[in-house]
Amino acid sequence: MASTVADIMTAHPAAVEADQPVAVAAALMRDNDAGAVIVNDNGRVSGIVTDRDITIRLVADEKGPDTPVREACTGEVEAVGPDTSVEQAVQIMRRLAVRRLPVVEDGRAVGIVSLGDLAMERDPDSALGDISAAAGDR
Repeated sequence: MASTVADIMTAHPAAVEADQPVAVAAALMRDNDAGAVIVNDNGRVSGIVTDRDITIRLVADEKGPDTPVREACTGEVEAVGPDTSVEQAVQIMRRLAVRRLPVVEDGRAVGIVSLGDLAMERDPDSALGDISAAAGDR
């Protein structure tokens, strides 16, 4: 069983600069079969944007694909280091009611750990573990 976030995280997560159009983030999600992209400000983690953020914060307000990512993202996100224990990550996600945590070293994203990663680690036979392990739909 994995003991640290580094053991279960998705390494080298897709990232976008905050001033880029949200269409760039959406294309990265599509191309990486991911529901979230790390948001950077001059290469340093400043937030996260999810497919739901784009839907709720932009599309529902009739904003277009050229809108800067910073208008859709969640800034000031909780991040963990690669040496954070899996149990600590679970507790943080529970406390904050979030589905993903950026994994950061020296201000730069080195990974992302998701609820699905935790499910596959802890109970690969669960419904969430099965769904998370399934190939993406393109």
